[in-house]
Amino acid sequence: MSVELVINSSPSEVIIALLKDGELVELHREKSNNNFSVGDIYLGRVKKIMTGLNAAFVDVGYEKDAFLHYLDLGPQFKSLQKYVKLVQSGKMTTADLSNFKLEPEIDKNGKIGDVLKSNQNILVQIAKEPISTKGPRLSAELSIAGRYLVLIPFSDKVSISQKIKSEEERNRLKNLISSIKPKGFGIIIRTVAENKKVADLHNDMNYLTQKWNEGFKRLQKAKPPAKIIGELDRTSAMLRDLLNADFNQIHVNDEALFGEIKGYLHTIAPDKEKIVKLYTGSKPIFDHFGIEKQIKALFGKNVSMRSGAYLIIEHTEAMHVIDVNSGQRGVKKGDNQEQNALAVNIEAAKEVARQLRLRDMGGIIVVDFIDMREEENRMTLYHKLKEFMKEDRAKHSILPPSKFGLIEITRQRVRPEMDVEVTEKCPCCNGKGEVQSTILFVDEIENSIRYLAEQTNQKKLKVRTHPYIAAFINRPEGLLKTSLRKKWEKDYKCHITVEPITSYALLEYHIFDKNDDEIIL
Repeated sequence: MSVELVINSSPSEVIIALLKDGELVELHREKSNNNFSVGDIYLGRVKKIMTGLNAAFVDVGYEKDAFLHYLDLGPQFKSLQKYVKLVQSGKMTTADLSNFKLEPEIDKNGKIGDVLKSNQNILVQIAKEPISTKGPRLSAELSIAGRYLVLIPFSDKVSISQKIKSEEERNRLKNLISSIKPKGFGIIIRTVAENKKVADLHNDMNYLTQKWNEGFKRLQKAKPPAKIIGELDRTSAMLRDLLNADFNQIHVNDEALFGEIKGYLHTIAPDKEKIVKLYTGSKPIFDHFGIEKQIKALFGKNVSMRSGAYLIIEHTEAMHVIDVNSGQRGVKKGDNQEQNALAVNIEAAKEVARQLRLRDMGGIIVVDFIDMREEENRMTLYHKLKEFMKEDRAKHSILPPSKFGLIEITRQRVRPEMDVEVTEKCPCCNGKGEVQSTILFVDEIENSIRYLAEQTNQKKLKVRTHPYIAAFINRPEGLLKTSLRKKWEKDYKCHITVEPITSYALLEYHIFDKNDDEIIL
């Protein structure tokens, strides 16, 4: 499998496209002024306690206060608060937690008012970016992610990704990390740590503890709201989470970003540094790699598939609904309706899994597949969909088909859904839904010819326009069977040619001189 990352950088945003075997599977857009990314840790101030919601609103510097629920405080919340007080008062002079005495865990069924009060300083992490009219969603269970490990302060537990199946490898990693981790910190061992050398894991551990130490220094003098520990930018975070042996090309069109990516790869995977390429072509980078065309085809309401079947995707406030249609795909010779429905549904399931990642759709998704009578086929479809969804890094859950053939999916949403406008403004009406009268449009062309012939002394002009308009101008009419073109030639003493151009919009025209150079009016 070939995996490529294509990065389109502009002054206002960076758009990242992930391609697998040339197919677009993920698209990420990061605004240059986005200061509230998932993973950022802030010193905030409690603005309001909402006892009815068992939650609090916290000022972290966003225009709307962020939301923190009691269940997101984490069992070690009292230890975290104690740490903040000691650091800000100057009584704690080191980021080392080896001698830090942990406080008792909070009651998981407790009330927010028992542990928080208004105007209190609090250390929180962005769990969800601002979406629509809502501010960020927060968590007080802090974690700092690295390439192979995740650092959890105020814990001593070592956890291992369930995707690492080998018992021998699990034991090796657990014993290794337990021997090198700093006291007072827990560790989550990520899937990519499997079979990695001691030096790689040790370097990642040092990187994470260094970030914690830098956050400690900022916290000493910080006044809320203030960012204490920043997550990597979206590009580096993707490289950290996705980089593997299949990754073979990274193309970027910005020299500064090119240097940053090379520098980051030199830190986490020096052998991959050479795969970064600076794109300097004349065409836009997304056009060059065929990404723009894929975006236009994949982000509309209707999404076509190779067989002729298609999806209809509707978004509502509460959920997303996807309808599967067989379209023009007929029943193949030798196939019955059930076999054909299964084939279409499996193809659609693969595209649905791709669309969820591509658009980053979250919440409840209901997919209406083509009805199948046999229970065995319905379960085959269900297992295929689960297989296609395995590569999706967002947490998700898939329910078996209902008796109506519907499959329900819940998918974690931590960022705003990717929304790309694929329709274009009509060149004829500029989006108004009404166009200029054709006869007035022809008068406009005549006025342009009159000006060029009389004011600039042009003796030979060529008008290129839509075939309908060209036919109207060239068509003889009246008793004398004279066309508008001939009438203009006589009136303005100028040789005029009218050419039909099929690629022009209905009310589009351009005038050229005797050297075939366009005259800009």
